[in-house]
Amino acid sequence: MLIFTDTQKTLLSLLADGHFHSGTVLAAALNISRSAVWKQIESLAEYGIEIIAVSGKGYKLTRPLELLSETQITAGLTQQAAALLSKLEIYPQIDSTNRYLVECAQHQANSSQVCFAESQTAGKGRRGRQWVSPFGCNIYLSILWQFQNDPASISGLSLAVGVAVIRALRELGLTDIGLKWPNDIYWTDKKLGGILIEVSGEAGGSCSAVIGLGLNLYLPVKETAGITQPWTDLEQIIGSTNYSRNHVASVLLSHLLPVTANFETDTLNHYLAEWRSCDVMLNKAVSIYIGNQAIDGVVMGIDDNGMLLLKNSAGEIKTFASGEVSFRAAT
Repeated sequence: MLIFTDTQKTLLSLLADGHFHSGTVLAAALNISRSAVWKQIESLAEYGIEIIAVSGKGYKLTRPLELLSETQITAGLTQQAAALLSKLEIYPQIDSTNRYLVECAQHQANSSQVCFAESQTAGKGRRGRQWVSPFGCNIYLSILWQFQNDPASISGLSLAVGVAVIRALRELGLTDIGLKWPNDIYWTDKKLGGILIEVSGEAGGSCSAVIGLGLNLYLPVKETAGITQPWTDLEQIIGSTNYSRNHVASVLLSHLLPVTANFETDTLNHYLAEWRSCDVMLNKAVSIYIGNQAIDGVVMGIDDNGMLLLKNSAGEIKTFASGEVSFRAAT
């Protein structure tokens, strides 16, 4: 993982407005030479930060930037969420927030740790896919939670987490938000975010879960070439000036932490009706992929254990605990 130096932090804060700043002004503000300013500009490229240099004008970011702030995020938490939070870390760049907290869990880290990153070099999607993670654009968030009981006790946690995200997005003013089984966040048939939960533990003992969330706030077009499904981001939905990354982070945690903390007591049953009301696949024709096998059918919702119900061409209803689901075009 990479950590900002104090000079890099100050330089980014000066450039964050997206306007040009002369090398002379930056050098004076940083108390370094103009040539040292250029070296600092180059060092920021390691994080994937694009800075334009124009002779006679100076330096500017390609777009304004709001860095995540522990102070701002914690200040925006509800009282309940703030009481649950044990530790919050923000990294400029990390391979994966999930991988980092999985490693922390292996070393018996405390529950309710939260990790954000400005960028990820190996962000995780489902089935080993990479999660596109450009610097300073989106939310890359993971939560470590230690549960008292074994992994079976938290079956369906990803569905409850999906409900928590929907609640947060509605608080932020979004409508037409839905959930695609088992763990995708959708807005009008386009993917807005995804959830990845990694659980470790043994039957009869306790377990730990790392809950990862990637939420698209702004995806640069050049970063989207490898995305193979319809997608959207918050900027397309509500505009570039109508949200703050730190406020979004606070609202998400304010919903995610209580739902996670209460899940062993509430169980999935507490969230079933709400999840079903957000189901974007209900009555849709889909293909579900189990390994290399594709099974076609019509989605009939989820059962009380959170398993997908699929009606096949023979009219039989089959249940699936996992799988990759794709919508099929109407014929």
